[in-house]
Amino acid sequence: MIETFRLPDLGEGLTESELVQWHVNVGDTVELNQPLAEVETAKAIVELPSPFAGVVSVLHAEPGETIEVGANLVSFETVTDAAARPQTETASDAGAISLTDAEAGPQAREPVPAAPAARQPNLVGYGAPATVGTHPVRRRRAAARGVQPDTPSAGGTPGTPRTSSAPDAPGTPGAQSETPPRTTRIPIRGVRKQTAAAMVASAFTAPHASAWLTIDVTGATTLLRSLGDDPALAGHRIGLLALTAKAVCLALARTPNLNATWDEPGGEIVQHHYVNLGIAVATDRGLLVPNIKDAERMPLPELSDALGALASTARSGHTQPAALSGGTFTITNFGALGLEGGTPILNPGESGILGLGAVRRQPWEHQGEIALQDVLTLSLSFDHRLVDGDQAATFLRDVAGVLGEPARVMLMV
Repeated sequence: MIETFRLPDLGEGLTESELVQWHVNVGDTVELNQPLAEVETAKAIVELPSPFAGVVSVLHAEPGETIEVGANLVSFETVTDAAARPQTETASDAGAISLTDAEAGPQAREPVPAAPAARQPNLVGYGAPATVGTHPVRRRRAAARGVQPDTPSAGGTPGTPRTSSAPDAPGTPGAQSETPPRTTRIPIRGVRKQTAAAMVASAFTAPHASAWLTIDVTGATTLLRSLGDDPALAGHRIGLLALTAKAVCLALARTPNLNATWDEPGGEIVQHHYVNLGIAVATDRGLLVPNIKDAERMPLPELSDALGALASTARSGHTQPAALSGGTFTITNFGALGLEGGTPILNPGESGILGLGAVRRQPWEHQGEIALQDVLTLSLSFDHRLVDGDQAATFLRDVAGVLGEPARVMLMV
C-alpha cells in the first residue's frame, strides 16, 4: 500500500514552506518519527518527522521549491508491503512502484488522486486537502526560476521546461555579454517577508513614541568583571545584555502598561503578569525575535544561559514557531552592531521595546569630578495608547538604576 505524506499545517497561519533539504532518498527504509526533511517557513526552519514506517517510493519536490500546505511531499510503500517485496528489488525499482516516470521532474511525478483524499494524521498537524493542478503561487515562483509551469502546450509535455540547443547569435537579446547586470531582483519571502509585514502592521497600527536616556554603567561593567572571576559562575557567560534583561523584568513589574497588549476588539488593555522577553537577533535569513518564556522567574545565570541558547538557535535557523510568538516585551541590542542607539519599531501586540546602545568609554561627571566612565544610551519605543511619558521615564530610570548601581536592585524586589 502506498501512503503519501502531505506538507502539514505548521501553525501560525502559514500557508507554504520552502524545501531546504531531504534527509532521505528514494529506496530508503525509514522508521516512524525519523526525520525526513527540513522546510523553511516564514519564521523558522522546521524538521519534519515521518508519520509512516516503510520504504520511500517518491519524493515529490526538490530542494528550493516552495510547497503549499496540503501538497504531496513524499510517498511511502508501507512497511507491510515492503517486507513482502522480493529482496532482489533495487532502490530504483522501489521508486517506480507507483509511478513509472519517477525520473521526470518533481511536478511530473506527482500522482493525481482519483478522489479527494481524507486528511491523514501526522505528528505535526493535519495537511489541507490535496488539490489537482498547480497553485497560482507555485506557477509564479516556477516562472521566476525559469521553469515552465506544468500546463499542457503545443511545444511539449506538461512539466517540461522549454530549452534550446542553438547558441544565441551575437547581438541578439539573449547573447552572452561581459557587461554586469544593472539590477538584481531578490524574491521577497521567508523571514524578510514576514518581518516586513509585521513592521508595517505595527507602524500603522500603534502610535509610536520614543524616549532616550544616556547613563553611566560603570557599576554594571565592574559587577560583570567580578562575576567573570567567580569560580562558582565559570560555566556561565554573563554579559551586559543578560544584566539588562534582568533589569527590564524588574522594571516592568513597576510599570505594567509597558508589559501589556492593546486589545482593540475587546476594548481592553491586557496587562501580563509574566514576561515573555523577546530578543531581536540578526540572522542570515533576516531579523528574528524569539522570546524567553517567563523570563522574570529566572535568576541571572539561568537568564544568561537562555539568552545564549536563544541566539545560537536563531542563527542556526532552527527556532521553532512557538518561540516566535507570545512575546510581551522586546530588547534589541544596537551595541552588538556598534551603534549608540536608534528608534526601534514595536513588535505587533507589544507595548514596549528597549534599544541597548554600545558601551563607550568617555569623560563623565562622577562624584563632583570629571572621570572616564563606561557610558551607554537606552532608547525606548512605546505604544502611546497604553504608555504615557511619565511611565516611560519611570521605566527608563528603573533600568538605569540597576545598570548604574546594581545594588539598587534590592530596592526593587
